[in-house]
Amino acid sequence: MSALTVRGVHCGYGRVPVLAGIDLDIADGSTTAIVGPSGCGKTTLLRVIAGFESPDPGTVFIGDRQVCGDGVWVPPHRRGLGYVAQDGALFPHLTVAQNIAFGLPRSQRRSRSRIAELLELVSLDPAFADRRPDQLSGGQQQRVSLARAVAPRPGLVLLDEPFSALDAGLRVSTRAAVAAALAEQGVTTLLVTHDQAEALSFADQVGVMRAGRLSQVGPPRQIYETPVDLATAAFVGDAVTLAGVLAGSVVECALGSLPVQPVPDGRRGGAGTVLLRPEQIELTDLADSAPDASDAAGIVEGADYYGHDTMLAIRLDEPHPAMISLRHTGTDAPVVGAKVRLRVRGAARWYPAG
Repeated sequence: MSALTVRGVHCGYGRVPVLAGIDLDIADGSTTAIVGPSGCGKTTLLRVIAGFESPDPGTVFIGDRQVCGDGVWVPPHRRGLGYVAQDGALFPHLTVAQNIAFGLPRSQRRSRSRIAELLELVSLDPAFADRRPDQLSGGQQQRVSLARAVAPRPGLVLLDEPFSALDAGLRVSTRAAVAAALAEQGVTTLLVTHDQAEALSFADQVGVMRAGRLSQVGPPRQIYETPVDLATAAFVGDAVTLAGVLAGSVVECALGSLPVQPVPDGRRGGAGTVLLRPEQIELTDLADSAPDASDAAGIVEGADYYGHDTMLAIRLDEPHPAMISLRHTGTDAPVVGAKVRLRVRGAARWYPAG
């Protein structure tokens, strides 16, 4: 059963269109992430589902109940969903317990046991109940916001980039705690984010949004490994792209003759672009590696160190000169000026020109 069904949703502000025909299905109890650059319409979609904006045209169903479209309009507080904003939106004059209780039915608002249960759900000690929001860290505030959102046991929770204001380490731990809490409750969740890694790791289903449209929706592995086009591929994870000419099931490019995954439109030849993920490319020192006819050689012309990995700029040698950027994991990255050998593992993807 679908917990959320969105059909043909258009929405804009004045004469500026933002959403241009969104179709989306979210299964009951699942987690979906919508990822895309700033300004692509992610938050507007969330606001339409929540009832803060009205589609024109388009319909939204939560479960089997239509909440907007075709003359139907259910106000936000009657849609049976929870909403967590980017900044948490806690009431500054209320304690943690009072903030959480705000989302509870009136009969349960004085229940300390229910407050303690919700705090435990989001991995916070019951001692936090009497603190005020300004006495909490950013990650703790986000967890309180989530506890308030799930307190009335909604069928759907909407998360609007709730981790974007947190530092990298806190973002990971807070995201893990939130994901665990939602999974334990079996709550259907829709997250919007501009962080590709966050979307891929958090959700059962990922939708990639661009210019008000969903270019691809599917499981995270499918989105990463078989993107429908170059723009989607480049946005979801690091990508190495090169000009290439397809001939049957092999493409010729600066990294040699590479096997390709099946081409969606069935083409067997022509000029286009080759896509590889950085983890497909093995990099070794030219002097230490055994030569192979299929290998490509190059020179390291730049290196940016990030600790866990190094971003290398490599100029490939003739007969197919090109520059590529490649992340090398570990502490043994070659230095600038080093000659290296590159070997591709697995099949490349090829996209026709234009």
